[in-house]
Amino acid sequence: MLAIPALLFALPWWTLVGATSSGAAFWAGTAVFVLGYLALPASMFLGHGPAQSDAASIVGDTLLGVMWVVFTWSVIGNIAGLGLLAAGVDDPARSRIVAAGVLAVSAVLVAYGIFEARRIPRVRELEVPIRGLGAALDGLRMVVITDTHYAALDRLRWSERVVDVVNALNPDIACHAGDLADGSVAKRHAQVDPLGKVEAPLGRFYITGNHEYFGDAQGWVDHMASLGWQPMLNRHETVTRGGDKLIMAGINDPTGTSLPGHGPDLKAALTGADPGAPVVLLAHQPRQVADASAAGVALQISGHTHGGQIWPFHYLVRLEQPVVAGLSRHGDTQLYTSRGTGFWGPQLRVFAPSEITVLTLRTA
Repeated sequence: MLAIPALLFALPWWTLVGATSSGAAFWAGTAVFVLGYLALPASMFLGHGPAQSDAASIVGDTLLGVMWVVFTWSVIGNIAGLGLLAAGVDDPARSRIVAAGVLAVSAVLVAYGIFEARRIPRVRELEVPIRGLGAALDGLRMVVITDTHYAALDRLRWSERVVDVVNALNPDIACHAGDLADGSVAKRHAQVDPLGKVEAPLGRFYITGNHEYFGDAQGWVDHMASLGWQPMLNRHETVTRGGDKLIMAGINDPTGTSLPGHGPDLKAALTGADPGAPVVLLAHQPRQVADASAAGVALQISGHTHGGQIWPFHYLVRLEQPVVAGLSRHGDTQLYTSRGTGFWGPQLRVFAPSEITVLTLRTA
């Protein structure tokens, strides 16, 4: 709670204040950074701790995102400063050039990141060949949203427009791959309720992500069921068209082990499924593909990573997950990892645009 903010603020302070100013400017700049350093853990605790203050959450999350951008570009700026030193540019000119560059790039990227996070996601379409898919199911359209993270910022209008986009894509099947909301059903249901208007004649399927288990997981499962979505809690449904079958299965997030009966169980999810029909599995985290591959799943659909959300955080995500975004193959199993439809925490997306995904299934 204290070490990470210290790291995030110390280098930017040196880059923008310590190495470039003196006198009153030095002390004023230092005071701003000290205030920020104290405000970040305090607002994060008030926002995400027992108090659950939405105002504090917005302040803390935004400050966290902004400082990650400034910290990242302070690192890059100081590396560039070594190049200026080698070129014979001395202080204070060198430090001031670096500071001006860091400040300008950070300001542009923060503004761009806020716009990118709050916009209606781009539609990403791709065809996925499925081994064993019957001819009657060739061309089946699955529209995927995930990681909506409805939270302190009221995004009701955004939610309604996302539903409009989904319906305009004419999905046969609609999927929500977890991390629906942050907070209780009582506080967030108004933002989630538009999902009840999604139209998909062959089914609307929802799984839990890790963030459901930070709050009221069972409450969200029940609420999505009340909106007409099928919660896939370690279970499957058989989709049929023209006599051909597709197994739609879902498993819980590994975080669900914190709640009795909510841990992931792929074996239970596939019990009784037609062994001759291909399986599409909803599993929130890409790393769950190891079990999916061992079970012969044709396609796993995941989210969780946000594509890193704020560059270059995807390098850290990659330490935990096998894939950050896109279509990949793991043995005979294909994995599609969405960058997510919304955002978590900081209302920024930098070089990791959100998406609504259309997966068109094709006979292999």
